[in-house]
Amino acid sequence: MTGIAEATVQAGSPELQLLQMTHGVILHHAVCAAARLRVADLLKDGERSTEDLARQLNVHEDALYRLLRFLAGQGVFVESGPRRFTNSDLSQTMRSDWPGSVRPVLIFRATHFYLGAFHELTYSVETSKAAREKVLGMNGFEYLRHHPEEAQMFDEAMTAITSIMAPSIARAYDFGQWETLADVGGGNGLFLAAILKAHPRLRGVLADLEHVIQRAQRRGFLSGELAARASFAPCDFFGEVPAGCRAYVMKSVIHDWDDEASIRILRNCRRAVPEDGALLLVEHSLGESNEPSLGKATDLIMLVGTGGKERTVEEYAALLASGGFRLRHTISVGHSLILEAMPD
Repeated sequence: MTGIAEATVQAGSPELQLLQMTHGVILHHAVCAAARLRVADLLKDGERSTEDLARQLNVHEDALYRLLRFLAGQGVFVESGPRRFTNSDLSQTMRSDWPGSVRPVLIFRATHFYLGAFHELTYSVETSKAAREKVLGMNGFEYLRHHPEEAQMFDEAMTAITSIMAPSIARAYDFGQWETLADVGGGNGLFLAAILKAHPRLRGVLADLEHVIQRAQRRGFLSGELAARASFAPCDFFGEVPAGCRAYVMKSVIHDWDDEASIRILRNCRRAVPEDGALLLVEHSLGESNEPSLGKATDLIMLVGTGGKERTVEEYAALLASGGFRLRHTISVGHSLILEAMPD
């Protein structure tokens, strides 16, 4: 519905509200474009004109103005004068030098790897299969292994998200009670580093694929003062999870996989977790029915991206039981859940 036909729809009507929801794709691309152009970086010292910005960015001045005018209308920037802009509280977080900058996430979310799968959302709804495999011709993780530039974007994005979430999760649960903790599928080690910093008597093991471990060692999140309490264990959690710790944690791992694959991972964890130990899952909370939540949005990302899913507490309890664990306790931390499970 466009033009004259759309004008006949009364303002505030359900029809117009639904049409306006589709404008979200415009906002998505506009925010990602501003992040890629480093507009927030150029505004960190105060107000600048679009003429000045366009000259430095080597872009079309009027087109840049229209982009920033739209984003200012959404609260992302502030139009402080005619064709002049400053950062808002939101755009400050896009600065490259901002602690917890979301710029890497926005750059990643503009890639074909991320967006292409959503073009085939209907396919995923029809089949429950990951649309990303249809679009890319292979599993997403395999694709990243063959495309190092996009893999780096993915890694930077996941690091940025973890840096926002990790400190509060590390403080919300007494990880230190277990004395030794393995972070299974722990990526570059940032999450484990946050836990070790919050619990100074804890020793940690980063367990992941060999090439991931090598990347983590280069990143150095577990170096310096943490090096004496951190070690590395190459593993494929579909084959075997290394024994030797009392507790095992997996953050945003199980949601990548369907129930069959998840149970396989959990059973491998069960063989590693001692009788007096624990398995800790950190996943998204779906929130209340009929209420928006990050978990529900991430659930669709999993649907098209990996074929995985977000789950309710009850669904996690059943999944854990199939893997040989008993769910004992849950802790809500913002948009996340910590699920504490014991050997059954």
